[in-house]
Amino acid sequence: MIKIDYPNIDFKIKVEGNKETIFDEVRKKWVSLTPEEWVRQNIIQYLLYVVKYPASLFSIEKEIKLGELKKRCDIIIYKDAAPWMIIECKEPDVVLNQGTLSQILRYHLALPVPFLFLTNGVHNFLFEKKEGVFSEIKEFPER
Repeated sequence: MIKIDYPNIDFKIKVEGNKETIFDEVRKKWVSLTPEEWVRQNIIQYLLYVVKYPASLFSIEKEIKLGELKKRCDIIIYKDAAPWMIIECKEPDVVLNQGTLSQILRYHLALPVPFLFLTNGVHNFLFEKKEGVFSEIKEFPER
């Protein structure tokens, strides 16, 4: 498991009607502030400001096809114009288990990337695929 020390970010949050929204600086738009979105925004900020991945390489809520089904990957990081890492975010009270791992592995079938990251904001697991086998790694790879 990776320990993440999130940067202290002054998020732009506002209330519209009776719903909180947060500004996503990658998508350049206001989005509903759900518990999962809170995790996603914190991971984005960590990757931008701590790991130093450029925002231009992020795709947020990218639609993919799994057979006839359309699904959305929370975050895809690109390298050399190709998908490089899939990130699946869950809300903090969701237990990361075989079911959540199976979900990100299904996304990997559509986008065979070398890195998978699964997080609920508290527990964080990063996997690298080498020679057809996924192994857990302890730090984010350099871009």
